[in-house]
Amino acid sequence: MIIGITGLIGSGKSTATDYFVSKGFLLVDADIIGKEVVESNKSLLKKLVSEFGKEIVTPTYKLRRKKLAELAFKDKQSTEKLNKLVHPYLLKEINTQIKRAKSRNIVIDAALLIYWGLHKKIDFTLLVHASLEDRIKRMKKRGYSEQQVKQITKRQLPYRILQKRADRTILNNRSAKDFIRKLDNFYQQLMS
Repeated sequence: MIIGITGLIGSGKSTATDYFVSKGFLLVDADIIGKEVVESNKSLLKKLVSEFGKEIVTPTYKLRRKKLAELAFKDKQSTEKLNKLVHPYLLKEINTQIKRAKSRNIVIDAALLIYWGLHKKIDFTLLVHASLEDRIKRMKKRGYSEQQVKQITKRQLPYRILQKRADRTILNNRSAKDFIRKLDNFYQQLMS
């Protein structure tokens, strides 16, 4: 079984993904893959530097992800440039990891799961949703500003489109314990 987990920035995708990993699912994490793809592909990194400037890398040519995100999500054109450069490599690697896993249960953590059309190729799409206020609080703990969260949210697919294409939505609007309880209920229904 392949489950895709999607949602807006800070909604709780990683918590939901960790839950399924604890149940024995193999993780395919788009953020991790994206980072690995950019860091291991010097040609791609050079294209990103050419597009967004030298400030996105350290003096030793390591990617500064937050700086790239700040520049890439500042407007629609910048986001499209990033997507055009990175997504082909990213999708290729995601598909490779899915094929390599063969018959294992897989959980895919990808904010852009629906944007990429991956929801059509998997067994179940779970949308994790939280209010903007809750998402900002969570992302501030991870070093993002309120403005950055709002900018990134603007560049993601609107919630109504995500909800329309997802098989199920779980609200993550209370405590972590409450969210895990909801995931437990969902998991029991899914596996029965």
